[in-house]
Formats: sequence, structure tokens, C-alpha cells
Amino acid sequence: MGTLTGVRVIEMAAIGPVPLCGMMLADMGADVVRIDRVTPGGLGLEMEEELQPAGRGKQSIALDLKDKQGVEIALRLVERADVLLEGFRPGVMERLGLGPDVCQERNARLVYGRMTGWGQQGPWAHTAGHDINYIALTGALHSIGTPGGPPVPPLNLVGDYGGGTLYLAVGVLAALVERSRSGQGQVVDAAMVDGATSLMTQFFGMLAAKRWSEERGANPIDGGSHFYCVYETADGEYMAVGAIEPKFYEALLTGLGLAADAELSTRQMDPATWSRSRRKLTEAFRSRTRAEWTAVFEGTDACVAPVLRPSEAPAHPHLSARGTLVTAGGLVQPAPAPRFDRTPSQASPRRVRTGEHSAAILRGLGFTAEEAADLARRKLVQ
Repeated sequence: MGTLTGVRVIEMAAIGPVPLCGMMLADMGADVVRIDRVTPGGLGLEMEEELQPAGRGKQSIALDLKDKQGVEIALRLVERADVLLEGFRPGVMERLGLGPDVCQERNARLVYGRMTGWGQQGPWAHTAGHDINYIALTGALHSIGTPGGPPVPPLNLVGDYGGGTLYLAVGVLAALVERSRSGQGQVVDAAMVDGATSLMTQFFGMLAAKRWSEERGANPIDGGSHFYCVYETADGEYMAVGAIEPKFYEALLTGLGLAADAELSTRQMDPATWSRSRRKLTEAFRSRTRAEWTAVFEGTDACVAPVLRPSEAPAHPHLSARGTLVTAGGLVQPAPAPRFDRTPSQASPRRVRTGEHSAAILRGLGFTAEEAADLARRKLVQ
């Protein structure tokens, strides 16, 4: 029994943040039904679905939403749902006949979660974009990179998943809590540009306080300092160093055998020394392999960790002990997060395939076997 057991969620097939949000809700026990397209439209969901962890624990019905009967089936699902998640451009769901007004007329308790890049309103609301574009406007992309180099895209973690998935999930869950008081659903407008900007809260504060430089690689925690960056080891691997506090920095220098260096020891926070200090640490780290440095700093408070490849992460003793990555259905994948002590989440070994549960879902909606077969023959349902 997960925290969301009994909550019914409709997920409109999409890419990026919406499927991950649906997976999180399914991990927590929600009953998630994904509405797929009868004819795949380049969403990527039709490619190796058995290898997509974001489909775990869900059901799928494939509908032709260009047909009135397909839309009516979707609305019958809406009548029984608590949450709907969609990630189309503004206006698309309305044109399909599944906009929030129509859906909430059928179900006033529905929490309608909308995920877009630019938001539902604004001059760019209807413009195409991807993670890199959304974080470009927020200041986040500009802030990531090395001195003199271009901004570096941080995968699509900041816009799609940090500013998108997580803010959509928080908004939906908050709306469900409010519904328990009011009895009314509402629309959640989650925009990646808003979420990514929210993630920049600390840095806007530091900028206002004149404690942050807009020059890349010139700040204590953006790779500009020698005590918060990545160093290459003798075997071409890397160690990540985050020794900000003085006592942690002291442990770093001790582990490296550099505690006797007066400039390193006494001028940690002096930017004028950072280039020289980085050269000293670079030389030290290149003297041993990643495994050797991992052993040196194991169990210390130096804030030093090996930089692992994703394929190496499951075998690390700490992640292994916590079960941070699990094998479910033969696929290594991230375990559910966060964790709950009374109502634990679980990673279902089952991963959904397009239209896999269409017949069962139609039966649950009251369609007879003959009616379901007729819908399939007319290619309104797959």
C-alpha cells in the first residue's frame, strides 16, 4: 500500500517530464493509465518500450483522439480519475475536446496537471523548444561552464526533470491536498521555464548580494575554485572535490599530502590564489589512480568522491547498500524516491506497452467484448 494507493491518474502519452512524473506517482501506488496514440507520432514511446523504466507500473490504452468516440472513451476515464497529466503545447488538449473546462465539467474533482516549456501564457507560449532553450532564459545555462568557454548543457536535468517533472509532481500533490478540504479540483500550470528559474533562487539572491559573478568558472561552487571542482587521476578517471568548509578543506589537504603548504592552508577563499592552488591539486591527483584516491579518502570528511559512469553506479557500496538502483523486470533502474517508512513505494517489474491494457480498460468502462472488438476493427482503439 503506497502513499497514493487509490489515486487514479490519466497520463497523456508524451516525452520528457510527464512520463517521469507518472512513473513517480505509480511508484507511490497510484493507478496510472497512459493514453497512447493509435498511430505513434514520433513520441519515441514505441521504441524499445521494454527498456523504458518510466513506463513501469502503468497501464496503456491506445485511442484515436481525432475521432469523437475515442475522445468520449477518454472522457469516461476522466470521470473516474483524480489526476490528469498532459504535456502538449497550449491549446492542443482544447482542440482535441479534452481541455480542462470539458474535463472538469465531467469531473469537478479532477486535478488537471499541465506540463509545458514556456507555460500556458506569454509571448513564447506556443513556440517550440527543448530543455536547453528553457534554461537559456533563466540564467541557469549561462552559469554552467568553464572560464572562457561556452555554456555547457547539464544533460536535460535542469529543465525537463528538475524544473519540469518535480514541479509538476509537487503541484499535483499540493492540489490533491487542497481538494481534500474544498472538494474541488484545479488546473496546475507547470512550466519548465518557471521551475528552472525557481531552482536558481539561491543564485539570484547571491547575485543581489554581489556575492556571485556572472563570469563562468569564477565562483566558489561553479568550478572556479580549487576546492570545488573535478580532477583527473593517473588512469584518466576523475575525482569530484567539494571541500568548502575549513575542516573539510583541511581533511582534503591532509589526504593529498599538502597540509604543509602555507598558501593552500591559509588562503583557501582568496580567488587570487585559486589558479596556483588548482595547479598544485591537479599535480597531486594525477599521481594516483581513481581507485587509489578513493581508498585514501574513504571514511573521511574531505568531501571527495569518485566520478562514476552510470554503468558503474549500481556496484558502488553505498548505493548498493541503500538499494538506490534496483533490478526490476530484468532492467537495472533507479529505485523509487523519496522513501516512506510506513507506506513504501516500489518499482514495478512490469513496463507498459502501447495498447497493452486496452481491452481490460474498456471492460472496466462497461464496454462489452463485441463493442471492444468493433472499436478495434475500426482502429479507434488499439
